[in-house]
Amino acid sequence: MRKRWICKKYAVPEKLALEASAKNINDLKLKKAHDEKVAKEQLADARAFAEELAKAQVKVSVKVGEGGKVFGSVSSKEIAEAAKAQLGYDIDKKKIQMKDPIKAVGTTSVAIKLHPKVTAELKVVVEGI
Repeated sequence: MRKRWICKKYAVPEKLALEASAKNINDLKLKKAHDEKVAKEQLADARAFAEELAKAQVKVSVKVGEGGKVFGSVSSKEIAEAAKAQLGYDIDKKKIQMKDPIKAVGTTSVAIKLHPKVTAELKVVVEGI
């Protein structure tokens, strides 16, 4: 008895639950189908963007001292800014996965998590000034 009262007086008016009518069940099925379609489109977009990133490369300049020693390091923030400036891609710095910042001159591959199922590789060329 108490469960019905909670449902009738609290859950349904507060939009925490819906009555299991034929219309509501059909709406739920349509919403699930739409969500699956959107998820597939996002996955396809992420895979296409990963292919574009695999072909691209970003150049970052850092100050270098005597003996080729780099002052400081190249972080994910700098890589994201360089990608936006050079390639026009708006990549979130939090999606760039680096164990440690880049502290050497040369070419490095950096992983970028675009989607839970898609990780792209971006070439980062670190040049000394």
